[in-house]
Amino acid sequence: MEDNKLFSEFPPVSTEKWEEVINKDLKGADYEKKLVWKTIEGFKVKPYYRAEDLENLEYLNSNPDQAPYTRGKHADNNVWDIRQDIKANTLEEANTLALEALNRGANSLGFCACKVETVEQMRILLKDIHPEACKINFNCSKNFLNTLQLFLQVVKEGGYDPAKVYGSCNFDIYGRALLHGDYRNGEEGDYKEAVELVRFAKENLPNFRVLAVNGRYIHNAGSSIVQELGFTLASANDLVSHLTDCGLALEDVAKNLVFNFATGSTYFMEIAKIRAARMLWSKIMEQYKPQCDCCLKVFINATSSLWNKSIFDPYVNMLRTTTETMSAAIAGADSITTNPFDIAFKESDSFGYRIGRNQQLLLKEESYMDKIVDPAAGSYYIENLTDSIAQYAWQLFLAVEEQGGFAKAIANGYVQTEVEKTAAQRDMDIATRKTTILGTNQYPNLLEKMGDKITKETRCCNKCACTNEETPIKPLRQYRGAEAFENLRLATERSGIRPKVFLLTYGNLAMRKARSGFATNFFGVAGYEIIDNPGFKSADEGVNAALEAKADIVVLCSSDDEYAEITEAACQGLKGKVKSIVLAGFPKEMVDTYKGYGIDEFIHVKTNVLECLTKFQKLFGIGQE
Repeated sequence: MEDNKLFSEFPPVSTEKWEEVINKDLKGADYEKKLVWKTIEGFKVKPYYRAEDLENLEYLNSNPDQAPYTRGKHADNNVWDIRQDIKANTLEEANTLALEALNRGANSLGFCACKVETVEQMRILLKDIHPEACKINFNCSKNFLNTLQLFLQVVKEGGYDPAKVYGSCNFDIYGRALLHGDYRNGEEGDYKEAVELVRFAKENLPNFRVLAVNGRYIHNAGSSIVQELGFTLASANDLVSHLTDCGLALEDVAKNLVFNFATGSTYFMEIAKIRAARMLWSKIMEQYKPQCDCCLKVFINATSSLWNKSIFDPYVNMLRTTTETMSAAIAGADSITTNPFDIAFKESDSFGYRIGRNQQLLLKEESYMDKIVDPAAGSYYIENLTDSIAQYAWQLFLAVEEQGGFAKAIANGYVQTEVEKTAAQRDMDIATRKTTILGTNQYPNLLEKMGDKITKETRCCNKCACTNEETPIKPLRQYRGAEAFENLRLATERSGIRPKVFLLTYGNLAMRKARSGFATNFFGVAGYEIIDNPGFKSADEGVNAALEAKADIVVLCSSDDEYAEITEAACQGLKGKVKSIVLAGFPKEMVDTYKGYGIDEFIHVKTNVLECLTKFQKLFGIGQE
């Protein structure tokens, strides 16, 4: 039997034939508007791709573990480190959480905000932890060199071989400047410290990576994927350039670098981003003429996004972190940190950490994603996304180079301005619900109360970015996209005032149900009480029921044609007796007429929901925090 016998029974269908059928089904509708997605990055994504779309993608000629490493760095597996970043109030608590993590599946630890200034404190932190059996990563330190010296001392005290100890330091010169508005010890002082760290590691901890570039800071400021990638590459390139000028060998700098990316909810785009990062970094490093191909390989740690996490309906965050972890795994990240689902509003505990670990364990032990080399291979869609992201990120990289490099680009505010433009657009998309944050700006749980469950500060962590504090470098504000809507609802909850929204439904069953559902979601995201109804036979009946219910807001819910039957009578019966009369929809030809009757607001799919609800908050004297 011929191998191709089955396929020979199905003759190939040309792209022209596919397009012909698609245009027929569209029945005259605009192909571009209906089926082509324009990303916030600026490029277009087609509704389908075919083999012919891969013809010009040169990197597809390489195999996994071959330059430019788009397809990964492993030829026989897709292994990654299950990393848990630990935040605790005491060293003892951090140690307890670390041991629990190691005993339950993690093989890499990230210590955050752990103040370690003496060897005794380091002993407490690492008590009963075998440094050769897991990777140790120090995420936060005022003096990384001192931290490493203390770490080395404890390693030697335990009789461990420093050459068999793996881990990293989150020493990020430019990232720190973007977060806090200035360098630790001035730009030149930080380069000097970086040189000392690299030399110390080379002599004492040869498998410790002591330099980092943090795309996650850019991501969590509301950037696009292209900006996160392009600016991160520019940051890493500037670091390599400066440190080699300071006398370090290219190979010593390259082998010490860790790229920290955040992975968000755009599933396929995030897969493509990490693949594009490997490809572009390989191309950049080729220009330095390295003596070893190891310089072309980049170590990528992927951390689940903070920007898209929510306080309300927090279990949805589990779904978000699941897709984010899958994106990182399929893309071939070297290390993955899945943040606790409730990180947005409370100090992490054993339950939150366990869920994050188990998401990765499921992908390994039940989905076998660590066994498959380049799981994304063969996807026309992902390959084209990879190419598009790479092209646009490369243009951004070149734009930064034209500024004189990343250090100069953040000094003159270019990077910050570009990110803020995108963040403003993303904020507007959330405000108008073009972008949905489930449970927050759409489909809220009307009975949920979260105010008393918030046990930590939920706002921006770098205060200088929010207070306009004068700093040498303009800082990037770290925030979550959901915050504005959350503040509305929390203000309602904490004020003790819960406005009653009465839905005056009338007429056509399908239309009144659709518009009452829309109104429920609309006012529900601000925490208002919704009083729905099965439908009234007349405007007067609805008015009487609304007044009996002591409604604060009455929303007329019907079809555009039937609004002509009830709007005038409803307004006459309600005007002056309720705080506001609202109409669900936007019957354009009758808007002025209905305003004359007494309609205060029209709510519809193009409404800026955040802006409109803010006006209602002011109407009821509910102050936002």
